[in-house]
Amino acid sequence: MTLKIFNIILYWELFALTCISAQPALQWQTTYGGSEQENVYKIKQTPDGGYIVVGKTFSDDGDIIGFKGVSDYWVLQLDALGAIEWQKTYGGSYHDWAYDVAIAPGGGYVISGVTLSSDGDVTNHHGDDDAWVIKISDDGTLEWAKTLGGSGWDEGKSIVATNDGGFVMAGFTNSTDGDLQNNPADKLDHWVVKLSASGQILWQQVYGGSKDDLGRFITNTQDGGFMVVGEAASSDGDIAGHNGNLDFWIIKLNDVGELQWQHALGGTGSDVAIEAYEVSDGYLVLGYSGSHNTGDVTGHQGLFDYWVVKLGKSGEFLWQKALGGTNADWLYAGALTSDGGLMVAGHTRSTDGNIAFNHGGDDIWLVKLDSKGTEQWQKSIGGTLWETCYSLSPTQDGGFVLGGYSWSTDGDASGSPNQGQSDLWIVKLAPETTHADAPNTSPLTLFPNPAHQTTTLTVPTGYDLLHVEITDLPGRLVSVQQIQNGENIHLQTLPPGAYFVTAVAVDGQRFVGKLLKE
Repeated sequence: MTLKIFNIILYWELFALTCISAQPALQWQTTYGGSEQENVYKIKQTPDGGYIVVGKTFSDDGDIIGFKGVSDYWVLQLDALGAIEWQKTYGGSYHDWAYDVAIAPGGGYVISGVTLSSDGDVTNHHGDDDAWVIKISDDGTLEWAKTLGGSGWDEGKSIVATNDGGFVMAGFTNSTDGDLQNNPADKLDHWVVKLSASGQILWQQVYGGSKDDLGRFITNTQDGGFMVVGEAASSDGDIAGHNGNLDFWIIKLNDVGELQWQHALGGTGSDVAIEAYEVSDGYLVLGYSGSHNTGDVTGHQGLFDYWVVKLGKSGEFLWQKALGGTNADWLYAGALTSDGGLMVAGHTRSTDGNIAFNHGGDDIWLVKLDSKGTEQWQKSIGGTLWETCYSLSPTQDGGFVLGGYSWSTDGDASGSPNQGQSDLWIVKLAPETTHADAPNTSPLTLFPNPAHQTTTLTVPTGYDLLHVEITDLPGRLVSVQQIQNGENIHLQTLPPGAYFVTAVAVDGQRFVGKLLKE
């Protein structure tokens, strides 16, 4: 057997070994920021394969250009490998934090958050914290800004686009003046606002009881309505079935914000819902629980645990899952998986229980559940200091992208220069399944293969523009190219070895193959 043939066999034996584990490999990671603190609150993949990132910055140096105040909305457009294509700050001379982003139906992005500023980009400030919604173009140009609220505490935690070209924002308020003149009481309530495509208020509603009840997340539902989740301290008003202290509070709304049903879930501790997703037979609601095996919570192991709840279509309780160790574990983000499961992430301080490994300090902790809530695998990501994940989104290649912050320069954060205190941290994960087993996937043709400088990529006729990604055996993304069907992909920068090649058509169809670079 020649050495060349032996090497080819060895490459594909290694390839097969990498496909045994369902745990996703870390493809790339990078940090962004300046000498002060930065954080990601939301990251989403854009149609061109890049990423839109929103959060906050306290820095006036490093990657930040155009800083305006104590803290600003910080928005970055990244390419498929995480390089900054553009970055912008928005706000005034005081505090401004961006929490969520939606891709606007007509192009560009709409971003929700909170402002304490009354100058710069912020106009018509009502007082104290206002919800602040901005619309920007694809290149970050500010198109309009809307300040919402009254003289009290108002925040826009989450926003979605609607089929009519408008947007619906969810958050909380305790104002009784300004935009909230019909709000009867000065305690915090869930607050939902429908905006037109130009940012005008079309309708708004508050929901809650006599104590503080905070809305944190909104999602569209298949019937044209909305689901809002957060926490409730009240046991009266709109809230029924309260268990004690703070409960998950889930409200289902129709298309004009009318309350259809509600559900309070939890135990005697603090239980906070962070996100929710509609699935074929109901809803998944996720957050964290401080209830120690009381009320609806079973299997609780520590100070705070990840908590996932499954509801039926009418809000009936189906099952729950608590995950964690004996320390504090906070769930902040989730994403549905292509096989009907759920991925959840946040951070852990535990070194026992469900947590198999901790790098030190706070680690990002990622857990995959199947459709019944059974744990399939878990993964800790981080260094010796503090990391957390606030956003988890699926990507076009079947993988996931995580956004949060990192203080470390070692472990999984090695090679990313921490420029100050906490830096904004983006982690790209490979698909959890093998390319050959991924859904909606067909083979592609590469010739020649093995290849030296270039190889021609061919897929069936009818597919023209292709987004091509090349990953190495450990799952790291090493090249991204845009080509036409039948054109060459360039291999000059790749070292000899075995690779996956994935071509994604405009309609989402994926074509995969194996390549040997000589």
